[in-house]
Amino acid sequence: MTYDVAVIGTGPDPENPSVEGFAMGYRHAESFDNQDDCSVVACADIVPENAEAFGRTFQLPDDHVFEDYEAMLAAVEPDVVTVAVPPMIHEDVVVDCARSGVVSAIHAEKPMAHTWGSAQRMAQACWRRDVQLTFNRQRRFGKPFREAKRLVDDGEIGDLQRIETTWSDLYDTGAHTIDLTGMIAGDPDPAWVIAQIDYREEDVRFGMHQENQAWALWEYETGVQGVISGGTGSGFADAAHVIRGTEGEIRIDSESGGMLEIRRAGDADWHAIDVDGEDLHSAHASDRQYGSEYIDRAADEVVTALEDGRESELGAKNGLKTAEIIFGAYESARKRGRVDFPLEVEDNAFESLVEAGELGVVPDADGE
Repeated sequence: MTYDVAVIGTGPDPENPSVEGFAMGYRHAESFDNQDDCSVVACADIVPENAEAFGRTFQLPDDHVFEDYEAMLAAVEPDVVTVAVPPMIHEDVVVDCARSGVVSAIHAEKPMAHTWGSAQRMAQACWRRDVQLTFNRQRRFGKPFREAKRLVDDGEIGDLQRIETTWSDLYDTGAHTIDLTGMIAGDPDPAWVIAQIDYREEDVRFGMHQENQAWALWEYETGVQGVISGGTGSGFADAAHVIRGTEGEIRIDSESGGMLEIRRAGDADWHAIDVDGEDLHSAHASDRQYGSEYIDRAADEVVTALEDGRESELGAKNGLKTAEIIFGAYESARKRGRVDFPLEVEDNAFESLVEAGELGVVPDADGE
């Protein structure tokens, strides 16, 4: 079967990425085009010149280039829709696509949503209509992370205890790193989180405030813990990710330059695991201008899960686990205490604190 793919949110010029947009629509489209059973057939963007530029790049017919995505859904009836719009409008677009009655799968950019309530409503709307909903957590397909998970699953470091991340924040890159922590731990349900954040210099990414400094500790129902420290003081570990077990530890992207290393109990030295090269090349590498091997694999996972009728590892089920930790961490900072799950608030506590003037720029000595 061949799947017709449409892109909502083409973004601006992909040669000039910024916090206003990384043109992820181009990256999604290229990766779906790289699938033998997919064809990019239409696009929509509220900025007409952006949609038109995208249409020229992917050689779309003029009547398959739209400003209004609902008009596109009605006219083209795509099988798969990719959503690369800002998080605060994810819910509107995803729910409209699910309700259209023509879409079988929706693949959206991260972060999942702008509030916890929004994340839940998106997942529910797709579940009710049997529409597959996935998110572009493409780092799951990086060989260092896949190989680290295999080592953990094979018992190479004993029983998994804790995964520490020093390259991250909570909302933006945290959408990847918290997801990776869950993947390596076996995607269990989170049980609780405790966190604190600092926001003294405005940082807005894709329309959302991003904390300057964050620390969070959470525990899964299995007893495995995750830790993130971002911003000032984040270098508490000697690698971007440290995976600790009862009989050894693994580190990914270490300060010594190793991409993946293991040290078993009783060993004095770290031992490198070869993961070089595999992630940089594929059958489509010479044709790839915008995306990456990881995004190609994410597109393949979307289509394969749809064909097999199975829950994708990129699906809303795992997406909600990551979102609950993120929004739970913000709620922990607001209530100044541990938050037990299920999370009972609907909003984004960080955004609410900023809007209320309770968290934000710290005046200098002159009161400015």
